[in-house]
Amino acid sequence: MQFSSSTLLTLALTLVKSTAATPTQFIKRDDTFGVKSCPSDSPLSCSTSSSSDSCCFESPGGVLLQTQFWDYDPATGPSDAFTLHGLWPDLCDGSYKQYCDDSNQIHSAESVLNNFGESELLSKMQEVWKDYKGNDDDLWTHEFNKHGTCLSTIKPSCYTSDYKDNQDAVDYYKKAVELYESLPTYKWLTEAGITPSDSETYTSQQIQDALSQNFGQDVYIKCDKNNGLQEVWYFHHLKGNALTGEYVPIEPLNDSKCPDSGVYFYPKNS
Repeated sequence: MQFSSSTLLTLALTLVKSTAATPTQFIKRDDTFGVKSCPSDSPLSCSTSSSSDSCCFESPGGVLLQTQFWDYDPATGPSDAFTLHGLWPDLCDGSYKQYCDDSNQIHSAESVLNNFGESELLSKMQEVWKDYKGNDDDLWTHEFNKHGTCLSTIKPSCYTSDYKDNQDAVDYYKKAVELYESLPTYKWLTEAGITPSDSETYTSQQIQDALSQNFGQDVYIKCDKNNGLQEVWYFHHLKGNALTGEYVPIEPLNDSKCPDSGVYFYPKNS
């Protein structure tokens, strides 16, 4: 088949326009965590069957808690969000170990995050991971040293050869924030009509119902001396690695510490 020169020119221009109108689509590879991969049939933590791969079976701390606080006096963090407190690996019986690896502790979370260029993560933590005394970096550093060093599946030996010093600390903070954002306590409460008030009160069951219907299990709630809701803990078992594995909701291992009725959800007053 032969084409005239004018036809060939038209075809060429059409091809150029088509190529320019459709930019190359790149598939972004998830490089967030550089840990070894785990098989899909990895057993749940705290199950009777364990894995020989310590990087794919969280033990002995097989109960993972994501803890959030509502500090209203003094007001801490956003007025429309609970703040992140930590990610804790408890033992299967509800007790826990702490400060599990002195050699792996850090001196300043903020310094470590800056060294890794994690400005976006640091900004998010400065917004939602708050210390009521104003010492955010002290809180972050404390949380990793006390709890993060007890996570067996994020030890340096669980990383690929690309591991850098303190990468496990950075990834601990990433995962804690990621899990926190998947559990929007304030949103779930307000959607159920449980809103901050100095006068309105609620029952513990109303709070539990609002949270459990979204989380899939009951949660641990704690009130302060004024019967004000102050803490919410979400309990999980873990399938695989703490950074890349599946967090499976479970019933709390602690009894809630709020009265049956007369629970306040105080607004954060500036």
